[in-house]
Amino acid sequence: MTLSPLNQRRWRNFTRNRRAYWSLWIFAVLFGISLFAEFVANDKPILVNYRGEYYTPIFNFYPETEFGGDFQTEAIYRDPEVKCLIETGGLDVCFDDPEALIEDAQDGVIDGEDIIKGWAIWPIIPYSFNTAVDRPGAAPLPPNEQNWLGTDGTKRDVLARVIHGFRLSILFTLIVTGLASVIGIIAGAVQGFFGGWVDLIFQRIIEIWSSTPQIYVIIIMFAILGRSFWLLVFLMVLFGWMSLVGVVRAEFLRARNLEYVRAARALGVGNITIMFRHMLPNAMVATLTMLPFIITGTISTLAVLDFLGFGLPSSAPSLGELTLQAKQNLQAPWLAFTAFFTFAIMLSLLVFIFEGIRDAFDPRKTFS
Repeated sequence: MTLSPLNQRRWRNFTRNRRAYWSLWIFAVLFGISLFAEFVANDKPILVNYRGEYYTPIFNFYPETEFGGDFQTEAIYRDPEVKCLIETGGLDVCFDDPEALIEDAQDGVIDGEDIIKGWAIWPIIPYSFNTAVDRPGAAPLPPNEQNWLGTDGTKRDVLARVIHGFRLSILFTLIVTGLASVIGIIAGAVQGFFGGWVDLIFQRIIEIWSSTPQIYVIIIMFAILGRSFWLLVFLMVLFGWMSLVGVVRAEFLRARNLEYVRAARALGVGNITIMFRHMLPNAMVATLTMLPFIITGTISTLAVLDFLGFGLPSSAPSLGELTLQAKQNLQAPWLAFTAFFTFAIMLSLLVFIFEGIRDAFDPRKTFS
C-alpha cells in the first residue's frame, strides 16, 4: 500500500528523529521476542520425535502414557524418566536408572539391543514463568549458567518471568490505552464541537467521575469479584478515558469556528464527517503529546496494583510482583536490578517512540 504524500512526510520526519527511530527498532525486537515467549522460555519442548512420530507439547496436551509411561496426567518433560522414555522409544528399564540410560541412548544401543531413538527440541530457556527450578540451596538463588538472572523467592526463573511479564504488560497497556483513547477522543470531540449545554453537562460528569479514587474502587471490586485480567482492563478503561478529553475538547473548541469548518457546514457536510475527517487530524498533535503519559501511567498503575497484591491474578507473570519480590528479598540484589532495568528500558523506549510520533504529526517540526 502506497502512503499519501502527507504520511510520507510524517514517516520521513519520524525516521530523521534518530532516538525515536532506533527506540522503535529496539522495542520491536524485544516485543517480538516476548510475543513468542513460549518458544523462548518454556518447560515443554517445542518439538518431540518419539518412535518416528512428531509431537508439539507447546500447543497440545499429551499424557505420559503417550510416551510409554504409567500416568494419564500430562507428561512432565523435564523429568529424567520421561526424557529417557522419549530418547529410548519407551523402554521399561527407564524407570530403573533413567540418567544412565539417557547417556547410553545416544549410541542407539542399550544392553546390546537396538532402540528407536527419539529426541526433543527445547527452548533456549527451559523454564516457564511458573516453573520451579531444581537447584540446591535456599531461594532466591543467584544468577548462574542455568538461571541467567537468578530465581525469585519461590525458585522461579527470573528471566522467564521477565519475558512473559514484558509481553503481558505491553499487551495490557495497548488494550487499555487503545480503548480509553477511542472513548476519550469521541467524548472530547463531542464536547468541543457542540459546546453549550452538551459541553457543560459533560464537564460536570467528568469532574464528579475524576474525583472517584481509582485504586480504591479497583481494590474493592477485586475483593468482591476476584482478580481477573479483563475485569482489570474494564476498570482501567472506566477511569482512564478522561485523560484525553481535555486536550481534544480544547482543540475542537478552537477549531469549531475556523473558516474550513464553516465552509464545510455551508456545503452541507455532516457533523460526524466534519469532526473526524477534518477537525480530528488537526487535534492529533495535542492528542499524541498525551499518549506517552497515558501509556507510562497505565504500566505504572498495573505495577503498583501487582505490588500491592490487587493486580493481575497470582498465576500470571507480573513485573510488579517481581518488584515486590525484590522488596521482600533485599539480600538478593539481582531481583531489584532486574525490576529496575526492565521498567526503565520499557518506559524509556515507549516515551521516545511516542515523542517521535508526536513530532512527526506536527507540521512545524522538521529534522535535519
